[in-house]
Order: sequence, then structure tokens, then C-alpha cells
Amino acid sequence: MATSDIARRLVQPGKGIMAADRPSPAFKELLAAGGSTVDDHSYRNWSQLLFRAPGLNDYVSGIIMTDEQTRLRDERGDSLLGQVIADGIIPGISPFTGMVKLAGSADETVGGGLDGLRERLAAYAALGIGFTKWRAALQIGAGTPSDYAIAANAYVMAQVAALSQEAGLVPIVEPEVMLWGDHTIETCFAITERVLARTFEALYLHRVELEGTLVKASMVLSGDTCPVQADVDAVAEQTIKAFRRQIPSAVPGIVFLSGGQSDYHATARLNAMNAQYDLPWALSFSYARALQREPMAVWSNQAENVPAAQAALHHRAKMNGLAAAGLWTDSLENAAA
Repeated sequence: MATSDIARRLVQPGKGIMAADRPSPAFKELLAAGGSTVDDHSYRNWSQLLFRAPGLNDYVSGIIMTDEQTRLRDERGDSLLGQVIADGIIPGISPFTGMVKLAGSADETVGGGLDGLRERLAAYAALGIGFTKWRAALQIGAGTPSDYAIAANAYVMAQVAALSQEAGLVPIVEPEVMLWGDHTIETCFAITERVLARTFEALYLHRVELEGTLVKASMVLSGDTCPVQADVDAVAEQTIKAFRRQIPSAVPGIVFLSGGQSDYHATARLNAMNAQYDLPWALSFSYARALQREPMAVWSNQAENVPAAQAALHHRAKMNGLAAAGLWTDSLENAAA
């Protein structure tokens, strides 16, 4: 299947992507921090809970996985990856190995994991993986993100995108402008515009086909400690303004990261953009915590809680599927999962 066809499937109306690519050590730390016990099977059991949730494919078109998850098997010995594919959900991979310090910078970072990437991507494609996701993490602060860090991250994301398409995989480029800080929404807008401009310049130079590419974007927001927090409509207006200026209409879709937002705000802001604006691209979600925070709290690593946790996951996926179509409301949000 052409990458453009896969990309369109990932952003089909009313569906989005679940980011389940939290590595096992980080997952276990998060689970323990919530007061739950951690054991040798915790990661497998959590992945199984997510991937086999009844009705998930009604609202989720793709799941971003870790390398470990692509090889996990359930208690019967069946491949979790195979079950995802059988459910009609497109599996994706996050092939980067974490953030590394960008040489010559003031503690800015760039994604690591380019070594051997061409061969790894070919192996993932043979497993049935349909897309990749590569993240940049750009922090707003005194003098950051620097032009150097923006350009370096754009270059690496474009390299990964080109290699992904060479392997027949859809690249999702994720130039995240992080939420943390006391910056205003106006500052976030200016930084977001710069980051997107450099990202698409790099994609062009690396001959990446935009029709077979998706963007995982952060919303234009006030910093989390800014004394003036922009409302839902202002976030929608500023985000769409930045995207219209810098994201070509050839891109089939943009999927948002939740990036520290509450479940409610991640859904409400996505809905406002789809409900209020006529857009040249599909606008959907690629959420991690905004889909999984509540289910994890319900589950607490207890087998008897799996059905209730899966119901909570289905509810959050449904709410965001509705928001991706501009059809979400407060009354639907408050309905029982």
C-alpha cells in the first residue's frame, strides 16, 4: 500500500492514533508512582489491556508501539502485534532511542537512534508495521529553543522521514514545543511558527513526499505556569493560524499530542478547532496520557479491574473520536464510560 493511502487511513474521519510507546522502565516508574505494585508481567499486561480493548478500533486507527511491544506475546503465546493488525488497526513504531544532548548547545536535545535505522525500518516493515514516529522536544525558555536546536532537530526528523518512506512506512514527524514554562500564548505562537517553518524546509530538502507524511503537533498554548491562561477558543485560533501559515495542504493530516494537558482540555481544544474552522487537512489526535491516564488509574495492575479500565479507555477514545469530527459536547463527556 502506498504511504499516501496509509496516511489517509490513519486520519480517517472520527478516528485517531493511540501513543502507547512508553518504554517499559518509564512505564514501571509511572505505575509505581501511582501506588500500584510492579511485577515482571506488568508491561505485558498493560499492553495487552490497551491493544485488546473491545471496540477500540471504532475510534483508533493506529497504535504507536515500542520495539519491545512488537515482540510481546499474551498469556496464550499469541503475538499482540498480530492481534492489533487483525483488528484492522495500523501498528506504528517509535524507533528513536531517547533524547541526547545536542553538542554545542546549552543542554538542548535531539533524538538519538539513527545508527542502523535503515535496516531496522526494513525489519519493522516486514513485521507489518505501517508508520513511524520521531519526536523533537523543544523547550521555551531564556534563549531557547535556539535556531541551532530547531534546525538540528528538523534535519534529523527529515532524515528519519525519508528513510521511513524508503521502507514503505508513513513518517509522523513530531516537533513538540513543550508546555512547561511561564511563557504567553503569543510567545508559543512565534516559536511554533519558527519550528514548523524549519521542519518543512528540511522535509523539502530531504525529498519527503508530503502526501505520505503526517505531523504530530503540539497546540499553541500558554505555558503551564503563565498567570494568564488562554481559553479554548484562543488556543484554537492561534493553533490554526500557525498551521495555516506553515503546514502545506498536501499533508493529509495533523494529529495532536496531549503534552501535559488534562484529558478534558485535550478533547475540548481539538473539538473547537474541528467545529469552528474549515481545514485543508484532517485534524485528529495521537494521545498518550490523555487516553491512558484514567484507564491506568482504574487498572492499578489488578486483573479484576481490566474490564473497567478498558471501558474507561473506550470512553476516552470515543470522546476524542467525536472531537476529531467536531461533534464532542460536555454532556457526552460526562456520560458514564
